[in-house]
Amino acid sequence: MKHLKIILLAAILFGNLTHCQSKSGRGTESNHTEEVEAASPILPAADRPEAYLPLLAEKRVALAVNQTSVLTSRNNLHLVDFLLQEGIKVQKVFVPEHGFRGDADAGEIVQNEIDKTTGLPLVSLYGASKKPSKEALSDVDVVIFDIQDVGIRFYTYISTLHYLMEACAEQGKPLLVMDRPNPNGDYVDGPILQPGYTSFVGMHPIPIVHGLTVGELAQMINGEGWLEKGIKADLTVVEVGNWQHDMAYSLPVKPSPNLPNDVAIRLYPSLCFFEGTDVSLGRGTHYPFQVYGYPDLSFGDFTFTPVSIPGMSKNPPQQDKLCYGKDLRNEPLTHRFTLKHLLDAYGKSGKKEAFFNNFFDKLAGTDQLKKDILAGKTETEIKDSWQAGLTNYHAIRKKYLIYP
Repeated sequence: MKHLKIILLAAILFGNLTHCQSKSGRGTESNHTEEVEAASPILPAADRPEAYLPLLAEKRVALAVNQTSVLTSRNNLHLVDFLLQEGIKVQKVFVPEHGFRGDADAGEIVQNEIDKTTGLPLVSLYGASKKPSKEALSDVDVVIFDIQDVGIRFYTYISTLHYLMEACAEQGKPLLVMDRPNPNGDYVDGPILQPGYTSFVGMHPIPIVHGLTVGELAQMINGEGWLEKGIKADLTVVEVGNWQHDMAYSLPVKPSPNLPNDVAIRLYPSLCFFEGTDVSLGRGTHYPFQVYGYPDLSFGDFTFTPVSIPGMSKNPPQQDKLCYGKDLRNEPLTHRFTLKHLLDAYGKSGKKEAFFNNFFDKLAGTDQLKKDILAGKTETEIKDSWQAGLTNYHAIRKKYLIYP
């Protein structure tokens, strides 16, 4: 990959700190101090300024960032504020879905405006255009992408990444991806997106749970020629320190209004399919993506009533209606993608094809999943049909992995 430059991990020691993270214990102190004398904390790229500040000296910089773009080692100081403090010439901020501060509802148009705190222009990438214009990049020498993703194909930050890469490639602007851990990065699952089902909630032929960081995915987009006309971005990935794919990561800042905690993030790939139905997945409550239900007693004995919550969920499905269903808030953080909740609700609805709306196939990236459900196939039968595609994807994915 001619234009790919990977910043190698620096060895960063933090005295006798023994804070470890693993699948068996998220953020718990190790009892094996004799074996682990100085385990280092996970460091998102933003927390490794020695790796990127030299690349920005005397450069005019634009950033694609949101509320997640913080330096955890500096009390969640925002990357924009940190760069300004360091004397970096920040020109503007490109803003994805949910806005610069992360308080816009899903699907809500984000407007161009001036940030009241910094005075910087905020250029929307979730409004009239989802791709930076030639004019927007004309006064920029380098672009930074630093947004926390959750590793799921239909989470739109990676679609913003795609269009940003494409614009940078077209205008000859280098792109610096500040990588962050993937909280769902320990496995791969789901159907591969099929031709004809490309949309802003699915732009690449990857499974629903793709098992990549944004840096790894950026490499894949470049390497597989997925940008318009196969062009390639001048890409640099600043790596995460002290993290591998089998390590858990608890997000310090919620990535969007309706993914408020680790449980919601792990359940997200399983429950998001309800966006393609009229079943509530908890939008309009303070535990979205952790419950599901419908105004029908047969759906379960847990009850909740969705209401409009400004800054979180306006006009949610089944608003002001008492819903019956399931409470999944005690699901383990080892939870993996499953169809059991979708199949359970489908069976109880008795609606057959009317259970689904026009958005379902876009989320699935194929019409085959709906056909299989209508045909009465089990989860095992459906998942077995994905295996050939997943085997091929694993071979492609392996080429772009940065973290063992």
